[in-house]
Amino acid sequence: MSTQLPQLAKRLKTAGYSNTKTRAAVFHALAQHESLRMQDLVLALRGSVDRASVYRTVELFEKLGIVQRVQIGWKYRLELSDAFNPHHHHIHCTVCGSIVSLKEDEALERIIHGLAQNAGFALTAHQLELSGTCQQCQRNIHKK
Repeated sequence: MSTQLPQLAKRLKTAGYSNTKTRAAVFHALAQHESLRMQDLVLALRGSVDRASVYRTVELFEKLGIVQRVQIGWKYRLELSDAFNPHHHHIHCTVCGSIVSLKEDEALERIIHGLAQNAGFALTAHQLELSGTCQQCQRNIHKK
């Protein structure tokens, strides 16, 4: 986290924005979790940052590539972008909604980049989201 704050300040300054207390608080809350629903982020900051400021800050952070959305069906969660955390993918349980981050796999990354190249794209970013049933939910289903 300590190395991330100067990186945040630099990214904001380069884009012409100040590193305000509100922006630092939102960043800190996101850095404390792998991913958060917007409502959980608002709750985590309750009492120190008002709801509208959280939404405005997240919008700015998305625009500047500080935060990214992890799409889970038609819903999403927020997490710090690959500029602040190692690149990874996710798998989520369709029963309980839990999300697990998967470590980057070099072979998979080569395949993804190859697919983009074959389609004539210069890949700038990607997300791979897997869905399934976690072990706990599988056990619960088999108990019924």
